[in-house]
Amino acid sequence: MDLKDDVILKQAIQGDRESFGVIYERYVGRVYSYIYYRTGNQHDAEDLTARVFYRAMHRINNYQDRGLPVSAWLYRIAHNLVANWHRDRGRRPEVPLDDGITFSHEIQHPEIALVQNEEQERLMQIIRRLPSDRQQLLFLKFVEHFSNAEIGQIMGRSEGAIKSLYHRTLLTLRVDLVQVIDLEKSSSDIP
Repeated sequence: MDLKDDVILKQAIQGDRESFGVIYERYVGRVYSYIYYRTGNQHDAEDLTARVFYRAMHRINNYQDRGLPVSAWLYRIAHNLVANWHRDRGRRPEVPLDDGITFSHEIQHPEIALVQNEEQERLMQIIRRLPSDRQQLLFLKFVEHFSNAEIGQIMGRSEGAIKSLYHRTLLTLRVDLVQVIDLEKSSSDIP
């Protein structure tokens, strides 16, 4: 039986533990991936994922429907726990986003594949240098395919603020990528 999230959520709010189990099964992998990308550590990601669902299970009766999917609520809990985790450790997160990128396995000319891999690696290096909120935005936008409203809910910002951050992030990526390409060209011109 494949019930919709809203039906399962209503049952879970009413105290049905099996319905919460369905929510857990549907979203544990996605929440874990999100946390892993933010922490870069498997053990911490596992611990924080468990905390997300523990907190969600104990607070589900306080859930307020704001027209967003239940996953947005779970990501918001995860976001808060990860922010606390980073604050407690006093360090900036290193996010290995390249682990989440899937590449096409189509047969292609080796030179084309090499150029594409170099371009992807160049882009990943630039993304890794971005502040954590911009990395988070890119993850939610391009890996999870959330809307700006959903990302705003997760990150605790307005939809307009997310649009602005997204625009600035893309501009930064473009400028940084052009600088890297120009640097590579100038270094290859040196005899």
